[in-house]
Amino acid sequence: MLHKFLNASTFDGYNPYRVTKDGFDWETIEPDDPWSYIGYWGDHQIIYLLKFLEFINKFSPNKLQSYFDKDWFVYAAVPYIIKPYNEIVKNPKDTIIFDRKWDEKVRENMAAHGSDGALLQTTNGGIYHVNLIEKLLATLLSKLSNFIPQGGIWLNTQRPEWNDANNALVGNGVSMVTLYYIRRFLVFFDQTLQKISESEFLISSELHQLFDNINSIFEANRTLLQVTITDSDRKIMVDELGKAASDYRTQIYKVGFEDKKTDVSALQLRQFIDSSLAFIDHSIEHNQRQDGMYHSYNIMTYTETGIGISYLDEMLEGQVAVLSSGYLNETQALEVLDAMKKSALFRPDQYSYILYPNKNLPGFLSKNTIPEHYASASKSIQQWVKEHNTSIVEKDVAGQYHFNGNFKNANDLRVALKKQAFDLDESEEKLLFEAFEAVFNHKTFTGRSGTFFGYEGLGSIYWHMVSKLLLAVQECIVQAVEKHGDRQVINRLIDHYFEIKAGIGVHKSPELYGAFPTDPYSHTPQHRGAQQPGMTGQVKEDVISRLTELGVSIKDGKLRFEPILLRKAEFLMHPAEVTYYSKDAEPSSLALQANQLFFTYCHVPIIYQLGDSTDIRIETIEQETLHFEGNTLDEQWSKTVFERNGKIKLITVTLPDGQLLT
Repeated sequence: MLHKFLNASTFDGYNPYRVTKDGFDWETIEPDDPWSYIGYWGDHQIIYLLKFLEFINKFSPNKLQSYFDKDWFVYAAVPYIIKPYNEIVKNPKDTIIFDRKWDEKVRENMAAHGSDGALLQTTNGGIYHVNLIEKLLATLLSKLSNFIPQGGIWLNTQRPEWNDANNALVGNGVSMVTLYYIRRFLVFFDQTLQKISESEFLISSELHQLFDNINSIFEANRTLLQVTITDSDRKIMVDELGKAASDYRTQIYKVGFEDKKTDVSALQLRQFIDSSLAFIDHSIEHNQRQDGMYHSYNIMTYTETGIGISYLDEMLEGQVAVLSSGYLNETQALEVLDAMKKSALFRPDQYSYILYPNKNLPGFLSKNTIPEHYASASKSIQQWVKEHNTSIVEKDVAGQYHFNGNFKNANDLRVALKKQAFDLDESEEKLLFEAFEAVFNHKTFTGRSGTFFGYEGLGSIYWHMVSKLLLAVQECIVQAVEKHGDRQVINRLIDHYFEIKAGIGVHKSPELYGAFPTDPYSHTPQHRGAQQPGMTGQVKEDVISRLTELGVSIKDGKLRFEPILLRKAEFLMHPAEVTYYSKDAEPSSLALQANQLFFTYCHVPIIYQLGDSTDIRIETIEQETLHFEGNTLDEQWSKTVFERNGKIKLITVTLPDGQLLT
């Protein structure tokens, strides 16, 4: 899965549209399809890649480090050209060129060589190979080259960062969500490098130059963290980062990689991580809201003199990401959850959380009305009204002024102004654009999340995000227990956890849920029951959180049974018989006693039973019985479980009664 994920990413650090059985594909411009569009989807690129890395590290310690110097990875040859930085800042909503000739060449290569034809090639026609360090750096540097201090990661690849409920933020939007996850990514990366701090790795010379440039920019600007960062300071750093990445991309687009590799040491990488984390933590601290929650997405305004940051309403996604980031201790996590429960994000009727605060949208007659002070201050508006020229503005019978209803955005206004018989001076033109933005506030327009009432719209619960919240809170609890945090605070986090879980559909009546509670649905809008049936991403978070409730965890390749979120009420009150299925899909039955609980893991049947101390008993198919004191299997028998080889007949784990929740 790690290879599949990373080998579908590009040298400029992004993922294509879809991974398919034939490799991967990308979006193209189709003249006969008005819905066709291009761009890089950034959703989940950091956090889901990180999940793969974390899983691998738990099951197979040191395996990731063994990939660091192996040229076992490739780059996807997606025929997109990200524009130079100076073009991006002119129009950050239009930043990618679809290269038709490159697209045709890639498709010819695929016809001749299969999916390998869609991989980046060397100048002699071979596939260009790199190691895991380079692939991770390419992803990280693409994000960090779009870092805006105190703002987040600039969304400028024509596609939304999470899903298209917020797609209108592209260009002006800045993602704190991605920054929260990058923090967790960098901490994990640093921990893996600690074990091999004397090592060096060969990476492409061109990427090494980008790494050096971005590292130097972060180091040179660390003094900003001790002072108030001005819009001018922010612009200088953002321009430097953007130009560094732009130079790197342009070089590869023109001539490709020269196939020359340069050493980068683990110590250099760790120093870079330290500098990056200093800026990230500073930005996270700056993005705590007055209500105790954290900003999710911000708005950037780029001018010749600086970059300003403004803020949007609270969003559930930001709270999930900051809880998952590792930045908060247990007390801070509790403060976020307490604030959420009091906020406009909590929906009492479903006892759950909506994505964004509900809004009372203005009616049709209230829209597109120019404030009087703008209309009276504009000489051109007054002249157009006098001349009955309605191409830009008209005045209605009630004396109110309105822009041409056919204008989609400020570009349409700009085109119309050029067609006027007289030239506008700079101050007059500036006034008109200010009036246009004051009326429509396009800069803060998020898309359907601010206008729809379904499909992740206003008042809507998106169940996948609620399950991500559940998992994030669970991670905070586990982290607090491992660090021996304040028990009273941990208990309150546990209360929040089970409240969130109770709000999820499977625990509700059909009447309240609006559908069969065990059927998967995407979302629940405010005006009706659960909608849009289909197996959403919610499932994987629910599976992960359930396994952790059962206390199943893996560390250093060893299987542990340490339930900290398991309730005694889940154990049987009376004897019962259970049917389960082997790895060959053959049914088997097992008699259970009172005070036992049954589940399977990797097709291995497991019984929990209550006792005085913790121990594990393994029964093999060869009638052998083995005992382990404590809650952890050794590496050999853990591997036997993971391999699903059928050698284990039953695992019985004895747990102290006092270890369970009442």
